[in-house]
Amino acid sequence: MIKLYELCLKDVCEAYHLTQIEVNIISFLHNNPGKDTAGDISEIRMLPKGNVSQGVEALIQKSLLYRTPDKKDRRYIHLSLTSEASPLIKELEKARGRFLEQIFAGFSPEECRQYMILNERIINNTIIGLERKQP
Repeated sequence: MIKLYELCLKDVCEAYHLTQIEVNIISFLHNNPGKDTAGDISEIRMLPKGNVSQGVEALIQKSLLYRTPDKKDRRYIHLSLTSEASPLIKELEKARGRFLEQIFAGFSPEECRQYMILNERIINNTIIGLERKQP
């Protein structure tokens, strides 16, 4: 499924001269308000910190991201999308829509709802398991 999603994003990556990790960072920041540090991205997406750091630097150089130091704790740097990222985000949403159309082809609306409910439960169980650090 991940390979199909990456394939759906390939044209966007090429059009905007972005790597897959850079697109993942932009997508993450857009879809996860309040989770806006490189550490958040690395932890939640399970991406190597070095790759996230390089991607963040590249996106800052491309004027798609900017950094803001945390007012209470200097160790935290918050990342925000710039207005220049807006057209890209629209293209990413279109690509995501195409991906969802493909993976849910032939599913009834009820089957899609059922999937979403079950998937949410699986995600919650995964989060609880990780918090307990049990296999």
